[in-house]
Amino acid sequence: MSPLSALYGAIVKARNDLYDRGALKSRKLQGPVVSIGNLTVGGSGKTPFLITLGELLKERGVAFDVLSRGYGRATKGVALVHPEGSPRDFGDEPLLIARKLGVPVIVGEDRYAAGQFAEQKFGRQLHLLDDGFQHRRLARDFDIVLIAPSDVEDLLLPTGRLREPLSSLARASAVVLANDASHRGFPITQQLVWKVRRGIIVPRELNGPSFAFCGIARPENFFAQLRAAGVTLAGTRSFRDHHAYSDDDVRELLALRSRHGAWSFVTTEKDAINLQSRIAVLAPLHVIPVRMELDDDDTALRTLMEAIAARNHGPA
Repeated sequence: MSPLSALYGAIVKARNDLYDRGALKSRKLQGPVVSIGNLTVGGSGKTPFLITLGELLKERGVAFDVLSRGYGRATKGVALVHPEGSPRDFGDEPLLIARKLGVPVIVGEDRYAAGQFAEQKFGRQLHLLDDGFQHRRLARDFDIVLIAPSDVEDLLLPTGRLREPLSSLARASAVVLANDASHRGFPITQQLVWKVRRGIIVPRELNGPSFAFCGIARPENFFAQLRAAGVTLAGTRSFRDHHAYSDDDVRELLALRSRHGAWSFVTTEKDAINLQSRIAVLAPLHVIPVRMELDDDDTALRTLMEAIAARNHGPA
């Protein structure tokens, strides 16, 4: 381990110890809180999983809202996301969640303050805490952590991508693995293990060579999924995660499509949000949704709701 990673790990451990001993207090909302998070920086599928979980809750008539930091926005403080708003004001992922689920999404650096705002405006209901595993200032009733086999071999920041050591999984209520991945090597004892099937939805009208681009944490995964689904890629271009597209970017993409002889563009839902009105200039462009299916979702949701009830909140 590098000296910087060792120092980072010591700081994380000291902070977690303070919370575990009660020296630092977690603040509790009136409604139950279910956190969706991970151990690494970006690219674990937290947003698609939150959307899947939200859809399952809606099917069962459970009222809920989403609390998010609103990463990448230029604004500060607590705000209710307007689905037709700008990623500059709310962040790209909160906008995507609001548009896909049609439920209140509240952004704020202080998720407790965001939750208080939600309860004042919408009443006491279930809160889904987006990217919340490390946000220990807000108490939660159920902690869901997405893990990937590569996490076992990863290193702590800043050398690697881990925000916490694997031992932090002891705080998790459930861990989520995608596409038959094994949890071997992870310190999993009492935690529930949920499995999801993750893929993409390729439109039927997508044919001929395409040029793929995206600004996400792990662009190579998106390009690999496209190829595995039978999409012919004439070329690819990756941007940094949460990239806000400019007119220069659009001109570059148009030139790349022409140079590679592609018929159309393909990109992600998050990138479509970050393109804003520029998306029309790139037609024909196909926006590729991510699909997640939770194995035995009835059992998973029943377990989650029973755990919430056991924390003395009563029905969510």
